Amino acid sequence: MELLERLKALSDAFGVAGHEDEVRELIRGMASPYVDSIEVDPLGNLICSRGEGPTVMLDAHMDEVGFLVRWIEKDGFIRITPVGGWDERLLLGHRVVIRARNGKKVKGIIGATPPHILSQEERKKAVPLEDLFVDVGAKSREEVEEMGIAIGSPLTIHYPCEPLRGGYVTGKAFDDRVGCLGALEALRITAEEELPYKLVVNFATGEELGLRGAKAAAYRINPRVALAIEGTIGADVPGIPEAKQPTRLGAGPAITVADRSIVVRPKMVEFLEAVAREEGIPFQYKLPTYGGTDAGAIHLERGGILAGVVSVPCRYIHSPVSLLYLPDLEATVKLVVGFLRRAEGLLR
Repeated sequence: MELLERLKALSDAFGVAGHEDEVRELIRGMASPYVDSIEVDPLGNLICSRGEGPTVMLDAHMDEVGFLVRWIEKDGFIRITPVGGWDERLLLGHRVVIRARNGKKVKGIIGATPPHILSQEERKKAVPLEDLFVDVGAKSREEVEEMGIAIGSPLTIHYPCEPLRGGYVTGKAFDDRVGCLGALEALRITAEEELPYKLVVNFATGEELGLRGAKAAAYRINPRVALAIEGTIGADVPGIPEAKQPTRLGAGPAITVADRSIVVRPKMVEFLEAVAREEGIPFQYKLPTYGGTDAGAIHLERGGILAGVVSVPCRYIHSPVSLLYLPDLEATVKLVVGFLRRAEGLLR
């Protein structure tokens, strides 16, 4: 599989936070040729291990933002509640996929009161999430239930991953399927190398619910050093001054100095800078203090863990569709591989 094919497979997979099964099985198949062991912990984290010695951990989260069914109207319309952070302005009129109890996917559309019958004042306002509903073409609650849809069924907005032009790619769930792909590529590229430590890659659950999976996994893995790989906020768009753009597409991987969940120790920041310079990788800094990552949970476990973050800039994350620049993804993979080849230096 080429890089773009692997990205498409991961992006298109269904994995609303707390319901990551499909993504986990896909990643299990991709990772298994390159590791010695794979286990799934009680929270659903997929933990892949190789080698012996002190532990270095990579982390990327499998889950994506989505919704749960919170009520089914008697006439077959479905009310929803968010899982993770959504911008309510962007939801109306989009296609969704609901995973039914039997595992089948049911397609629907997010609807609301037609604008033709709204007042001028009402048309100017974003439709509150509680007023939105999903239309699956059903005439009754019983018909919806016969589809296997119930209270708590997960759903998300779904558009297929596809290339645009000039290296740009669009798709859903780039936060954080690009991180998962980065970790998988690092495993594949270093598969024949004898790294002088135990490498454990955690594909985490529940990041969008408050870094939950990574917290439990980090306690279990007990690494000396950890690196989280993320898809982060690319904001190089009209109307946003450079000083407020956390990252920019085309400028390479972003090294986190600080965000809302962690202040990265200078030792780690300088190490990542040195790796990038030695490998000839263009890089940027993610401007503080936007967002948070699994590193925020990881670095506080046990007696404290030296942790850092590298990210792929992605425009429009936590919206119906995102956009990235493939050379940024490729450079991020190269940075993670360079990190692994030198990580022994952080263990001393």
